[in-house]
Amino acid sequence: MNHKTIGDSGEAQALKYLVKNNYEVLERNFRHRRGEIDIICLKSNTLIFIEVKKRKNIAYGYPEEFVSKAQEKMIMDTADHYIYAINWQKNIRYDIIAITGEELYHIKDAFY
Repeated sequence: MNHKTIGDSGEAQALKYLVKNNYEVLERNFRHRRGEIDIICLKSNTLIFIEVKKRKNIAYGYPEEFVSKAQEKMIMDTADHYIYAINWQKNIRYDIIAITGEELYHIKDAFY
């Protein structure tokens, strides 16, 4: 499997998990300038920006360890654009969904 195929399957697993757990998915692969947010969803009046990371195994580290500080900043900048565009004035959260094989971990408030 190449990186895109792994990424796409990870996002599909994440979406299935989110829907099953009553998250309202608003956007997928939202882009602004150079930034991209994998999934934007809503739950309990909180707007949630989710980065999905999938790895076949943990030989080189856990998936969540591959979200760099630069990527966090890019996600937050892209989220700021989205928040402003829809005039969101309630809670926000940044999560990571880390997937290794078929195991999924939802890390809430992963970064700020």
